[in-house]
Amino acid sequence: QSAHRAGLRSFIRYGWRWSWRVAAFVTIFNTVSTGLAVYRNKTTIGNFASAGAFTGALFRMHLGLQGLAGGFVFGTAFGIPAGGLLMIMQKLAGETLQEKRNRERGELYEQKLAEWQSRLSVTEVLGQTESNAQGGPEMETARES
Repeated sequence: QSAHRAGLRSFIRYGWRWSWRVAAFVTIFNTVSTGLAVYRNKTTIGNFASAGAFTGALFRMHLGLQGLAGGFVFGTAFGIPAGGLLMIMQKLAGETLQEKRNRERGELYEQKLAEWQSRLSVTEVLGQTESNAQGGPEMETARES
């Protein structure tokens, strides 16, 4: 029981040191990989490898050129399987993020197009009503002849 308490205290004490680092790493990794996916308009393993390389190099930059190179290599090595796992999970879910984004963009386009067409038809109806109110049916026949 004493060992259990000591382990729990150590976890609480040193867990904070690692938790913010892991959170920062994951945030930077996801930001870079999502940014690349949006910029390139496709999701590939290369996006995740690049994000891992960038993040790993960033976290080891303070160790000099060797640390930068090591972080680049290890980031790439861990980014590839992480990206592969994410892509497999998206495929198993039935729809990738890219497909979802394209579907939602298409739905929004269709909705805006329908709204625009309904506004256009209202404008045409108002124009016909206005011309009928000004000229009446007698004026319409006189204009045609």
